[in-house]
Amino acid sequence: MSAIDKLFNTVDSLRENAQANAVFGQPQTVGERTIIPIAQVSYGFGVGFGEGTTPGEEGKEDTGAGGGAGGGLKTRPVAVLVVTPEKAWVEPIVDEGRVALAGIALAAWGVFHITRALVKIFGKK
Repeated sequence: MSAIDKLFNTVDSLRENAQANAVFGQPQTVGERTIIPIAQVSYGFGVGFGEGTTPGEEGKEDTGAGGGAGGGLKTRPVAVLVVTPEKAWVEPIVDEGRVALAGIALAAWGVFHITRALVKIFGKK
């Protein structure tokens, strides 16, 4: 089995295993409430190959080959599903780090545009 066949078999195996069980965790029951964790699962792969020949010393021919592959898998919690005898609802999980980064980006954008407006109003001195 070649290296590329092994890579494709691995990708197929991951695709088969990326089912609802990977996204919805095991339900936990607390009293009359059942809590089901929900996650986002993402994966990606890349592969590259090369081949070539170059003339070597004393009339001999060298052959070249190459190859490479890489991949990644990411999971993150996004919510929990809460089920009671009366109703069911989704409680989102807020990523405080992302909220903080968005706030910093918004503040930087505001400072940039306020500075730009002040320079246009008062000019450079």
